[in-house]
Amino acid sequence: MANTQNRVSIRRALISVSDKSNLDILANGLRELGVEILSTGGTAKYLAELGHEVTEVADYTGFPEMMDGRIKTLHPKIHGALLGRSGIDTDVMQENGIEAIDLLVVNLYPFENTIAKEGVGLEEAIENIDIGGPAMVRAASKNHDRVTVLVNPSDYQEFIDETTTYNGVSHANRHILAAKAFAHTARYDGIIANYLSSMQDTGDRLDFPKYLTTQFEHRSYLRYGENPHQKGAFYSEKNPLVGTIGSTDLLQGKALSYNNIADADAALECVKEFDDVPACVIVKHANPCGVALESNLELAYLKAFSTDPTSAFGGVIAFNGKVTQKLAQTIIDKQFVEVIVAPDFEAEALITFANKKNLRILNCGQWQSQEQPWQMYKRVNGGLLVQDADILKLDDSQLTVVTKKQPTENQLADLKFAWKVAKRVKSNAIVYANDLMTIGVGAGQMSRVVSARIASIKAQDADLKVTGSVMASDAFFPFRDGIDAAAASGISAVIQPGGSIRDEEVVDAANEHNMVMIFTGVRHFNH
Repeated sequence: MANTQNRVSIRRALISVSDKSNLDILANGLRELGVEILSTGGTAKYLAELGHEVTEVADYTGFPEMMDGRIKTLHPKIHGALLGRSGIDTDVMQENGIEAIDLLVVNLYPFENTIAKEGVGLEEAIENIDIGGPAMVRAASKNHDRVTVLVNPSDYQEFIDETTTYNGVSHANRHILAAKAFAHTARYDGIIANYLSSMQDTGDRLDFPKYLTTQFEHRSYLRYGENPHQKGAFYSEKNPLVGTIGSTDLLQGKALSYNNIADADAALECVKEFDDVPACVIVKHANPCGVALESNLELAYLKAFSTDPTSAFGGVIAFNGKVTQKLAQTIIDKQFVEVIVAPDFEAEALITFANKKNLRILNCGQWQSQEQPWQMYKRVNGGLLVQDADILKLDDSQLTVVTKKQPTENQLADLKFAWKVAKRVKSNAIVYANDLMTIGVGAGQMSRVVSARIASIKAQDADLKVTGSVMASDAFFPFRDGIDAAAASGISAVIQPGGSIRDEEVVDAANEHNMVMIFTGVRHFNH
């Protein structure tokens, strides 16, 4: 919190919280300051059990709680005490026996947690819509010229420290806390609106609400966006899941750029496709340019790097395990890298990386193997595209061998590996792979055949042998020419969704070339 003047001391506080985290810290601090505490229901009981002197709101207002607790704080002695302006409303407050409340501590009924429960009904959800809480928060926030409002338990200690040290809260900090409080109620109302506008009279819930409200929290300003003439900033969800780019900690290096964050996200989401085998992904301009699996991360990195050393220069590297000092030194010796992201780092590895002061090191924490559903947003001029994130895992039981020739065990492993990589490559995507490493990647082309040619060129440039390798395509082949080109390059097996009106022609081409072909029945466009 900032330290500026125009401070307001705290004499009376109203506390009414569902989340009682850190409440003992706050209450102890208020007791030391001699602050009178008003409270309601369960919060009053909790504070009394901790040994604090508390006045029930019903006793303060002279008006009992009613309607199963729906009416508790909706009273002029509460809202007048929060909204009353110094020097303007003093007389009317005195005439009506309203004593000023200087501090409001409120967090709201747990609506979000309620609707997340399996089988929750509309009636239960509605009963967990807080009315008095948001009204008080908005009142106190509006009147932050005099009133301090706390909605986040993580702010309690800093509030106590400031108030104890300076005998009051500065105007600058009251402003900051008021903005945070309005964001809190805005998010709360947005969640309610999203939920109610997705519910039907039948009790069924639509996949997408009629009114979509989202909220993200500012994390950092960026030097610029994709280009220097564009301004940029990074926002994260309120509670991003561990193992996502929104949850990362920057352990060293200069500030992340717009493109750093985008590429780190692409690398991290790709490496998360591989749960049980050490994996390395190198990304350049949003596309994997090298991916490999091995018995340890160092070998995985060396194989991934060998796919395309030219593109790896200045790229972003992601791992699915702890980075050791040996691995750190290997990377430093091999290439210039912008960002490294992993779930953990050895202390010795960080010492090694510290010699490269501009290198960004991101610790994302260990993600859960079962990825949680989430939605993706893409802003278009005048609107917003929303879709479920593509977290579908490859189902071995749905794989269909459509050619006369059957895959060997090694081919099948390489095909499944290449398929997971292709899912994270920009369409049209073609991935060549062999021995659980990419040997060529064709990305973002208007023609699938051109993507295949690029993958072949990449392999040749890296002096990697294509003959006997496998190929993955993110979408079906509309003509046989893509298979003919792959066969000419030496590809022995292909995995693709299938579903073209010319599937028979494409399969015939594979049989003519004595190739293996597997249909997945799933397309993975990635624009």
